[in-house]
Amino acid sequence: MLFHFDFGNYGKMIRLAWNEPRAKARWFYLAVLLLWVPVVSSFHAICFALDVVLFPALLRVEMKEPIFLVGHARSGTTLTHRLMSQDEGRFSSFLLWECYFPSLLQKKLIRFGAVLDRRFLGGVLARRAAAFDEWRYGEFRHMHVMGLTVPEEDDIALYYSMASGFWITKMPYMGDLDFYQMDAWPERKRRRVNEFYRDLVRRQLYLNGPEKTHLAKNPLWSGRVASLIEAFPDARFVVNVRDPRETIPSLLKLMRASWKQLGWEEARQQRCLQVLAEQSWNTYLHPLRTLDAHPEVPHAVVDYRELTADPARTIEGVYRDLGLPMSAAFRERLAGEGKRESRHRTGHTYSLEEFGLEGDVIRKELDELFERFQWDADDAPSTGANGNDRG
Repeated sequence: MLFHFDFGNYGKMIRLAWNEPRAKARWFYLAVLLLWVPVVSSFHAICFALDVVLFPALLRVEMKEPIFLVGHARSGTTLTHRLMSQDEGRFSSFLLWECYFPSLLQKKLIRFGAVLDRRFLGGVLARRAAAFDEWRYGEFRHMHVMGLTVPEEDDIALYYSMASGFWITKMPYMGDLDFYQMDAWPERKRRRVNEFYRDLVRRQLYLNGPEKTHLAKNPLWSGRVASLIEAFPDARFVVNVRDPRETIPSLLKLMRASWKQLGWEEARQQRCLQVLAEQSWNTYLHPLRTLDAHPEVPHAVVDYRELTADPARTIEGVYRDLGLPMSAAFRERLAGEGKRESRHRTGHTYSLEEFGLEGDVIRKELDELFERFQWDADDAPSTGANGNDRG
């Protein structure tokens, strides 16, 4: 139960930062990697080691039949996760702040501090945290609901282990850093990351209730499905799918806006976008192909059109496919969701050519899925996408 730190990734990131041609970015990256990361990661490692000493019952907590939600970004994983999380008493997930503090000791102390704040300080610390929350995440909520007390992707808990795909948003060296295709990693590396991840979840279950099922939303883990089956043979999966002519350009536009703020030249941005687009083909194909090859693994495929048109009926289908009983109370709560628009459109449209994608490359690369899900039968945009979709 030691804190995992990927020294291989860390060394590669330092080399990339050292060779960064832009001086301002180079020194910023090196300061983060050489000064900030060692301090924070060491603090987490010490607290992680103390967990077993202070909470020996932690060793008896088991991670049973976890459910992993995967799929391309903007395909509805957030909505599916939110709906399933309303089944009170059944599931456990990470809140965003809990990802930032992976140790059980840290979580306990923060929760205890919140109690003291309410009782003796009139909630002054809670109000400051809420103000920070709004300042840090408020402007992005129209694209993706995010906040310190909102359930978030487990992958963020691996951030200071140097094993999280979210590092790409800070150091977008697409093609040089691989946080995504775990199924192609060496067996030893896969095993170490998944054993550490099990320890992270064990701590969360200790807090939320060891009898609960861990519900993990991780679009970034679409390239890890085989490894997750290998590490968690009793796992169940939900794969969200949506017309890639909507999701892929939307993701590329979002990432280009982020990378543009780094001051990268256009040619460099285009290279990274091309790598990201090629990775998207695998993000769509790999989970479905892997689960088709493992029919013994319980799984459900959620079509975004059905999810937004009739969320209650769709989630009932997910429960049925996963073999989960549904309580009358949860069924009634789902019914209250009502029916949503099958597709929310905005005025944001853009051509694939602006991302370096020529012609109908999405249709060509994902032809088997167009056949499977009949996306051509819809009035789907050939060059436009929604820039304000649910994740």
